[in-house]
Amino acid sequence: MSLQLSILDQTPIRRGSNAAEALQESIELVRKADEWGYTRYWLSEHHNTITLAGAAPEILIARLASESKRIRLGSGGIMLPNHSTLKVAENFKLLEALYPNRIDLGVGRAPGGDRITAQLLNPSNTFDPQEYIQQISDLHDFLTDNPNYNNIQGKVRAIPQIDTVPEMWMLTSSGESAYLAAHSGMALSFAQFINPVGGKEAMAIYKQRFKPSAQLKAPKASVGVFAFCSEDEQKAAQVQAVMDYRLLSFEKGRYDEIPTYEAASKYKYTEGEWQRVLFNRQRTVVGTPDIVKEKITSLAAEMEVNEVILSTFTESQKDRFSSYELLAKLFNLTANTNNKQA
Repeated sequence: MSLQLSILDQTPIRRGSNAAEALQESIELVRKADEWGYTRYWLSEHHNTITLAGAAPEILIARLASESKRIRLGSGGIMLPNHSTLKVAENFKLLEALYPNRIDLGVGRAPGGDRITAQLLNPSNTFDPQEYIQQISDLHDFLTDNPNYNNIQGKVRAIPQIDTVPEMWMLTSSGESAYLAAHSGMALSFAQFINPVGGKEAMAIYKQRFKPSAQLKAPKASVGVFAFCSEDEQKAAQVQAVMDYRLLSFEKGRYDEIPTYEAASKYKYTEGEWQRVLFNRQRTVVGTPDIVKEKITSLAAEMEVNEVILSTFTESQKDRFSSYELLAKLFNLTANTNNKQA
């Protein structure tokens, strides 16, 4: 089976730019991704982070779906404990009604920011894992109009009522949610770009324990990674340097910093910091076409998945778009898409 590539857009805001420009870039990118043959285009949920523009994926999905024809649009993800389960179901049923068979509902249980902000988003959130498990069950029932205790045996319905259901995905970075995805009969996406450890084991557990659901009869999985590809070795090295600096800065709590190559190149890492940089490079795939293609192919083989989701941060829009276009050509995505549609 041909390897599929997808995009995770975290709506990054560049130094000297703003949120409005970042969102316009997303509009342009989804048009291109649709043409280039990417399988799906996901949007993340982040709060209280001024370097990212995407606090409400469901709103941006509606805008981007109208700008494309074929590509699937979805959340990567909706941080479910931040929200009313019924409202999430209604948002995504409405999206599915507008764009049938093109909507993905990816959910996770991280706050998408800090806990204080998460508490303000949903004052009833106790951060209890058992509540998240119940939310997943309720979400299934609301999306499929299945009566249960929490919808008063079907008296409370998620509107609109439609014939199709958004494709449901569970996101995980620790691997714990692999058990829940398997039990719930959901697709699973492992966030290698957050945690480079445990993905292979999580996928194995998921496939071993998978229970078919009405929406998904067999396991379906993907892996996400930070990626950049360029035929210019120096450009690739510069992007890697900025990513090294960005990831370490984020771990230090400098969430509002927008790093540049100038800052990254001047920074002097301690021995301990450099070891952390080397660890974090397992979250990234950066290099020239031959290197990147081999690494993406190897990652998919190791995880035993046929889809890799790519998130790209660069200092310029041109470099970001060029990377995605080059990767589409490397993996012959347009031809693969045409074959699937034929």
